[in-house]
Amino acid sequence: MRWSVTRLAAAIAIGALISLAVWWAWGRPTRLSDIWPIDLSRPGGFLVDRQIADIRHDAALCSAVLSSPQIQAKPVPDATPRPGCGWSNAVDASVVGGARLAVRPVTCELAVSLAFWMEHTVQPAALATLGTRVASIEHLGSYACRNIRGSPSLADQPSEHASANALDIKAFRLADGRRVAVAADWGRSAPEGRFLSEVHAGACRYFRVAIGPEYNAAHRDHFHLDRGRWRACR
Repeated sequence: MRWSVTRLAAAIAIGALISLAVWWAWGRPTRLSDIWPIDLSRPGGFLVDRQIADIRHDAALCSAVLSSPQIQAKPVPDATPRPGCGWSNAVDASVVGGARLAVRPVTCELAVSLAFWMEHTVQPAALATLGTRVASIEHLGSYACRNIRGSPSLADQPSEHASANALDIKAFRLADGRRVAVAADWGRSAPEGRFLSEVHAGACRYFRVAIGPEYNAAHRDHFHLDRGRWRACR
């Protein structure tokens, strides 16, 4: 009996899946990025969160990703300034997604998330709603040895800032000189407000936590972005 093209294609696909499953079970790599390398020039698929997470404890992978033109950063030494606080596999980031960003230190994992977000969410949104690109990012800092603020139920737990794994963004400076600030423009029906809403929603793709003014009063003037254990997009 002659097989139809559809049945033949289905058989080939099933065979490929079985081969992949056997290979994965007996000789699987330790990192997803060994199968699907991180490519900052593309927005990433549904496994992009897992790919980014591979960087957390892998300085060699960090260095390989930092060579991409979408990010300019250099490694900084691991440090523990105070007990329970400090950073490892961190970088000094100067440019992400074509925008200036002066921040040191920040984990390489977070820096790569920022590059993805800026390249594939922020810059396209700026062009579409504001007619120009983002030239620089204004922030309130990354590293701070402290517990979580603004959440009574989590107030006794270290913030992701305590490990330089979070960044608080307060404004975007555009290439034409305009400034779009979370405190002044969030919630407005003007293009600036729509831009902030779009980039906040898009941050949830690349960060574990992306919270803004609608979360609580403590975040009324900035976006908090981190790559910690918890997940929240509010």
